Amino acid sequence: MRVVLAEDLHLLREGLVLLLRSHGFEVVAAVESGPDLLAALVRERPDVAVVDVRLPPTFTDEGLQAALAARRQVSGLPVLVLSQHVEQLYARELLADGTGGVGYLLKDRVFNADQFVDAIRRVAAGGTAMDPEVIAKILASNSRNEPVARLTPREREVLELMAEGRSNAAIGQRLFLSESAVGKHTANIFAKLDLAPSDDDNRRVLAVLAYLNGR
Repeated sequence: MRVVLAEDLHLLREGLVLLLRSHGFEVVAAVESGPDLLAALVRERPDVAVVDVRLPPTFTDEGLQAALAARRQVSGLPVLVLSQHVEQLYARELLADGTGGVGYLLKDRVFNADQFVDAIRRVAAGGTAMDPEVIAKILASNSRNEPVARLTPREREVLELMAEGRSNAAIGQRLFLSESAVGKHTANIFAKLDLAPSDDDNRRVLAVLAYLNGR
């Protein structure tokens, strides 16, 4: 799997390159600035981009904006964004086109190699990988929303894992529930949120995230 990596800190960038290679990824470009990232993504058209939000020259959201610009030129380009802090705006911008192939993780997740690699592969396959802290913050901001308030504690747990991009089987393993029990919970969630049910995991996740983001 071909990867373009963007990280301005030299030691972290080199460490990520070694980590990715050790898990069988081919790092076709490792860059340190927004303009270099955009050029590499358009040129290489990788299977997935792993991007630090804050890159030179502005050190604001240069990495995110370069990745979004590349997605406009290379339709469906999978992008996994890494951030030091939770910013709901970043999640909204990533999810705006509703096509999937996006992820948003806090940088701390990088230190759990299996979790990090799983997120990269999920995004590359067209799915989503949203950090649990991002989901928790979005849910907290929607806590007064009447449909969300109607969810039971268990349904909220299922919703959080669903929004991370987990399948029913994966949710069941995490919560020690049968897959059919998870299916019933997800059906209840969709009914309470007035969302159309779907057997497509990715469409389901995108629908939930779109709802939670107020769209």
